[in-house]
Amino acid sequence: MTAILKVDTIQDTAGNNIINESSDTITIGAAGDTVTVPGTEVKSNKLSPASGTGLQLGDSGDTITIPSGATITNSGTASGFGGITVADQWRVTAASSTSGQVEIDSNWERVDSRGLGTIGTAMTESSGIFSFPSTGVYVVTINVKSYQGSGDQRYVHAYILSTTDNSSYDRVAESSMWFTSAGDSGSKYGSSTCNVLFDVTNTSTHKIKFRKNSEATITTEGDTDINLTFATFIRLGDT
Repeated sequence: MTAILKVDTIQDTAGNNIINESSDTITIGAAGDTVTVPGTEVKSNKLSPASGTGLQLGDSGDTITIPSGATITNSGTASGFGGITVADQWRVTAASSTSGQVEIDSNWERVDSRGLGTIGTAMTESSGIFSFPSTGVYVVTINVKSYQGSGDQRYVHAYILSTTDNSSYDRVAESSMWFTSAGDSGSKYGSSTCNVLFDVTNTSTHKIKFRKNSEATITTEGDTDINLTFATFIRLGDT
């Protein structure tokens, strides 16, 4: 025998709604209730928050499995997955001629022209010291483009220096090049590039700066429209 039970609301013995239907919306339980659905599979075309705009899947410590062959399409903004959330470049805007060890501590600007792009919150710079917008593991690269006139020069170094106490700095990366006349009396040009993976566990204490070192006077190039002497900061993932 087939029977049909027609009701709009089912309540428990205390008079609390267990199931309620209104205007094609079915509500199971009430705010603060835990609804348990026994079985191995629940099918639905859409999950939406009962109130507000937040929807949580599982609890801390749970494992949410996406099976092999499934496709996830993201048409919005994804956060909290690690990955590249910061990509930033800064460049030196004017040339300077120096010799010996010299900090690259002036004429820095964030790259901002000719369609060049960034991701996330910018680095900040003060007197050549760069601070990070968030913790994480970053790849930091410095490229120093230089030239000199006549004569030889045995070394032109580019250094990356880091601090983890916002005070003492140590060299963590170094690159070198040299110039030789070799019968040519004209100006000679070259670039020196090095990088480091830097683990920023505290944005107040972990910072970076750059230095150049040359045997004799050399001119380090800079420009407001082209990356000649420049630094790149890319956040690879969580610390």
